[in-house]
Amino acid sequence: MSILSWIEEQRKLKLLNAPKYKKTDANTTQGLWTRCDHCGVILYIKHLKENQRVCFGCGFHLQMTSSERIEHLIDADTWHPINETLSPGDPLEFRDQKAYTDRLREAQERTGLQDGVQTGTGLLDGIPVALGVMDFNFMGGSMGSVVGEKITRLIEYSTQEGLPLILVCASGGARMQEGIFSLMQMAKISAALHVHQNCAKLLYIAVLTSPTTGGVTASFAMLGDLIFAEPKALIGFAGRRVIEQTLQEQLPDDFQTSEYLLHHGLLDLIVPRSFLKQALSETITLYKDAPLKVCGTIPYGQRGPLTKIQEEKFRRFISNPQHDSYHSFVTEFKSLLDRFNISNVDVKNSTALQQAIELATSPKTQINWLNPNENEFKLRSSFEK
Repeated sequence: MSILSWIEEQRKLKLLNAPKYKKTDANTTQGLWTRCDHCGVILYIKHLKENQRVCFGCGFHLQMTSSERIEHLIDADTWHPINETLSPGDPLEFRDQKAYTDRLREAQERTGLQDGVQTGTGLLDGIPVALGVMDFNFMGGSMGSVVGEKITRLIEYSTQEGLPLILVCASGGARMQEGIFSLMQMAKISAALHVHQNCAKLLYIAVLTSPTTGGVTASFAMLGDLIFAEPKALIGFAGRRVIEQTLQEQLPDDFQTSEYLLHHGLLDLIVPRSFLKQALSETITLYKDAPLKVCGTIPYGQRGPLTKIQEEKFRRFISNPQHDSYHSFVTEFKSLLDRFNISNVDVKNSTALQQAIELATSPKTQINWLNPNENEFKLRSSFEK
């Protein structure tokens, strides 16, 4: 055995016999100071958080957690999360150096989240909005089945309630541990956005932060009616090195930055973090007061059963025939029945309206409203289940 081989073997034995220390929680080991990723200036974390994690030296925007973004964008005590208990599974039983379930458990313990996105509703300067914020600290903000499902449900909810939609993107792309299941989320979210934007004619604003790459960029991040971005944010699909090797040429230094994309027409506005809430508020207010705004409709089959709150509001409404809008409601309901050549329903009888509510709140709504004896869509002549 040569002397070099002996030294190498001793080094490996020393590493194997070294005591192993249990890794503590990241939140307790961050310390009081951090370093800017851009200029290298040492920053006091407490003051950095007060400045929305923007470097005092160069103005570089450091990464924020989803909870911090919600705190800065949504008015105090108005945030209501949606589907916060949805948790990912392991459909492929994926394992690399570590099992996928172990990676999920570690990320959940470290961040306190179930997956890489938080969705909900709240007030933004008094304006009700539906907001989704991705968290890069949870497995790089990768988009798996739960992330795609939560975003899709948020879009559908905002469509039904007529709310403007805001999605803050920070992701490395589709989650490889879920394979094709994660790629299918791109099409699912895009389909829900089509109904929200093109059918219901509602506003969708995408806010791109650093980094926004991969399948997120290739789907909902670039589908916004307006696309905002933070300064010097990394935005792209494939990596810089892959593109350089494919094209066999040197790329510009500012390639895949928000300034580069704005110059080439892929962004609408670059907004510093401290002005983002004001910019969103003014944009939504301008949209609300637009003189040539077109009212949209939700296609049949896109609206699910009534929620418990909507059902109770509807029951109280029909139990008060003296209300001014009750007559107009019955008139519209009667004209709908006439359109389908239905004449044996007494619209003045509250029992018929009660049966209609029970049918609308059934989980099989979309099936029960179809006439089983016809292949084409036709409203039933009675509201019996």
